[in-house]
Amino acid sequence: MKIENAIIKRINQHHESKQEQPRHHLGCSQLGEKCERKLWLSFRWATIEKFEGRLLRLFRRGHNEESVIVSDLKAAGLRITHTGLNQYNVDFGCHVAGSLDGIIQHGVPNAPTKKHTLEIKTHNKKSFDALEKEGVEASKPMHYVQTQCYMRGAKIDRCLYVAVCKDDDRLYIERIKLDESVADKHIEKGKRIAMTERLPAPISNNASWYECKMCPSHSFCHSEQLTKEVNCRTCAHSTPKHDNTFFCERWAETIPKQHQIDGCPSHVLHPDLVPWQMLDSDFEWSAKYLIDGDEVINGFDGFSSAELIANPSACAKIKSDPVASDLMKTFNARVIG
Repeated sequence: MKIENAIIKRINQHHESKQEQPRHHLGCSQLGEKCERKLWLSFRWATIEKFEGRLLRLFRRGHNEESVIVSDLKAAGLRITHTGLNQYNVDFGCHVAGSLDGIIQHGVPNAPTKKHTLEIKTHNKKSFDALEKEGVEASKPMHYVQTQCYMRGAKIDRCLYVAVCKDDDRLYIERIKLDESVADKHIEKGKRIAMTERLPAPISNNASWYECKMCPSHSFCHSEQLTKEVNCRTCAHSTPKHDNTFFCERWAETIPKQHQIDGCPSHVLHPDLVPWQMLDSDFEWSAKYLIDGDEVINGFDGFSSAELIANPSACAKIKSDPVASDLMKTFNARVIG
């Protein structure tokens, strides 16, 4: 490998090793998403997207652009607060929340005393051209919904949307007016999705549908129908609560946020996150699934969720083979693939 390529590889590996954990809330930036299943799977951490180093560096560029734009806006005479590490947070309850890029206290031309929320976005040339031609609502409906929800949460009825083209540094600025009906509709949708126990229907059952092809949940919906994630939110014992918490029915206590991503040994796969038929279980804190014609227990006195995800067919075969079952117990063995 050339030295140059080796350096690039190391840079990307560095960023890939520092993937952010999934957010604990359903963000306002997501509420304009059409597919309710995609939102539910993301919120329940059943699909956790991992990004390659190049994309992570691209995200960093977009984030770094915020401080540059804020600096330029201040130079243009706008007074801006709640930027960077001091962002203004909105919380609608039921796990729906978000953070603004800033609040403009005054200085917007033609509305010098009017407060505005500030939304900053970066675009490639194709996206920016469409934005200039059609405006935010038509070309970027998810951004439009995001601005509406932020205005509603901050109790400010104007937003200044500032976009920069990453290809040639063109700027596009649009003032957006609050539409309470749009904001309320999507906030309530987010609450409903976050609080529901069951998996919503997909936007399409066609694997080649354009909105499905690039979705991180594509394989779940259109092939495997099996989550790869073992955490408290994919567990059948956990329940979302209106106060932004998750409650564990197994241990009868609220699950601390810092522990939700790790789960616990009592994890049982949520029945909507597996492709198998669920049978009546002999134990309160376990599930019984029919896999390849065999009854397989998940949880107490059975296979762990990680084992079932790693190789469900092997678990079924071991369950139906007394010798293999005895060997597993004798050596405290685990199915790993």
